Amino acid sequence: MAHTVSDIAAVVYGDDMAHGEAADALVLQFCRDLQAAGWRVGGLAQQCVPAQGGGKPRLQLVDMRTGQVFSISQKLGPLSRGCSLDTAGIAQASSVLRQALVDRVDLAVTNRFGELEAQGRGFAAEMAALADAGTPVLTVVAAKHLDGWRRFTGGLGEELPARAPALRAWFSLLTGREVPA
Repeated sequence: MAHTVSDIAAVVYGDDMAHGEAADALVLQFCRDLQAAGWRVGGLAQQCVPAQGGGKPRLQLVDMRTGQVFSISQKLGPLSRGCSLDTAGIAQASSVLRQALVDRVDLAVTNRFGELEAQGRGFAAEMAALADAGTPVLTVVAAKHLDGWRRFTGGLGEELPARAPALRAWFSLLTGREVPA
């Protein structure tokens, strides 16, 4: 039996921050390349901004359609090493994913499938709604969250290596159209 390509996929990376940032940059560039080729891409890409004065880097989400930036890091001080995720910022940014659903984009990107989503929080509801509507969804997941990802997708989500050809091949197979390099 031939493998059917799932319309929900995650770029999988090792658990360290550097690999996560590389996966984020890869997804952002892939989405921008699709947009330049005329595809309608919506959703949120993650960027890491070095903290001024030391401390953990700050995370922000960028709306793929408007460029609006949403901060999702709390300011906890330069010595903080704990989780600094700002759930209020995530809630505010979720409107971008709901708009992508309304706009029926060709691809919706969500910044991460992480601990919040594995618990059914974060962007889990928006990701599920997009997938249920038949909108292709692309996200990024750390290896430590793969079990949660597999539960969320019922084991049917694609797991892609952090390489541009893998993203292009997945989207080309899914849409039946060639994706330019």
